[in-house]
Amino acid sequence: MKKLYWRPNRVSRVELFVIAVLSLSGLVAVENFPQVQRRKHYQEKTAAAELALEAMRELKGERQRRKIPINEGSDPGRTGMIGDLLSPIASNSGHLASKLSSVNPNFAAVMVHLLRQAGVRRGDLVAVGLSGSFPAINVATYAALEAMQVKPVVIASASASQFGATHPRFTWLDMESFLAKRHIFTSRSVAASLGGIDDRALGLSNVGKSMLAQAIERAGVERVEPESYEDSVERRMRIYAEHANGRSYRAYINVGGGTASVGTRVGKKLFRPGLNRSAPAGDVPDSVMFRFAQRGVPVIHMSSIIKIGTLFGLPTAPETMPVVGEGSVFETSQYNPWLTAGVLLAIVIITTLFLRLHLGMRLGSALAAPRKRSAPSEMV
Repeated sequence: MKKLYWRPNRVSRVELFVIAVLSLSGLVAVENFPQVQRRKHYQEKTAAAELALEAMRELKGERQRRKIPINEGSDPGRTGMIGDLLSPIASNSGHLASKLSSVNPNFAAVMVHLLRQAGVRRGDLVAVGLSGSFPAINVATYAALEAMQVKPVVIASASASQFGATHPRFTWLDMESFLAKRHIFTSRSVAASLGGIDDRALGLSNVGKSMLAQAIERAGVERVEPESYEDSVERRMRIYAEHANGRSYRAYINVGGGTASVGTRVGKKLFRPGLNRSAPAGDVPDSVMFRFAQRGVPVIHMSSIIKIGTLFGLPTAPETMPVVGEGSVFETSQYNPWLTAGVLLAIVIITTLFLRLHLGMRLGSALAAPRKRSAPSEMV
C-alpha cells in the first residue's frame, strides 16, 4: 500500500520573509567585509613612494629658499610641484588637472609595478627619456629606480609644458641636481636638449632658449644639439648606446611628450599609456620609443596621467598631497571566499528546511495553542 504525504499548497509569507532577510543580510555581510590582500612587491612599492614623498618635500623647501612663489590658484595643496602657466621656457600647452594628478608619491609604486611587469630586476639597465613637463612623475620614476636598485641612463629635455617645471631658475635639471646633491637620488641625466618642437625649442624666444641653455650648463651635462628632428633621434640613440657599455636595456621609460622620445603627437597616441610590450602596428613615426620597441624592449609610456592613475586607484587632481600607501597598486579587495561560502550554505540550508521539509509549518503547528472543543449542540 502506498503511503500518502500531505503538502501545503503554498509556502507561508513568514517563511519567505525569513529566507529574504537571511539572503539580504548575507549579501550585506559579503559586500562590507571583503578580504584585503597586498599586491606583489608591496614593500618595494612603499619604499619607492616614501622616497618620492621625501624628494617632493625637499624640492618644495628648496623652492621656498630660492623665494620662488607658489601660486595657490594652480597649486591649491601648495606642493611646490606645479609651475606657472606663462613662462619663457614653456614649450607647449599643459593640462592643469593632469599636472595636479601627477603630484602623488604613489606614482612611484605604479612605476615599480610597471617595471616589474616588464621583467626588470635589480641591477638591470633602463633607458629613460623625460622633460620638465611632469617633474612629479620624474621624481616618482627616479624613486622607483632607486628602490629597485636599477641603473638608468637618462636623457632630458630642459623645457617644459605649462604648469610643469617652468621657472627659469628652477628647471627640472636644477631640481635633479639639487636632489643628487642632497643624496636623495643617485640618478642624474647624462645629456639634455632644449626640447620643444624638433627638440630644438622652435617657437620659443631667444631669451627662452638662452635660459634653457644656461640650465643645461648649470647641470654640467652633455648638450644635445640636433640639426633636425631625425638627427635628434639618432643622437639620443647613440648616447644610449655609448652609456650602455655593451649591455642590453631591459626597458625604456618615457615621461611626458618629448618630441624625439615619443615621435610627435601622432606617435604619442599610438602607444598605450603604461606598459607596451611591442611596437604599434601600422605607420608609426620614428622616435626613440619606437626604436626601442622595434628591438623588443618593453616601453613604459607615462602619458595620459589621469588614465594611468585611475587604473591604479589614484585620485584625480587631489587638493592635498595624497598619503603613501593609498591606491589599488598596493592592495586589492575581493570577496571573502569563506564568508561567501558560509552565506550560500546558510541560504541553501534554510531554504531546504522551509521549502522541502516544511520546518516552518511544523514549528507553527507545534507551537499553536490547541483549540477548545465546544459542546455539541442538541439536535432538534
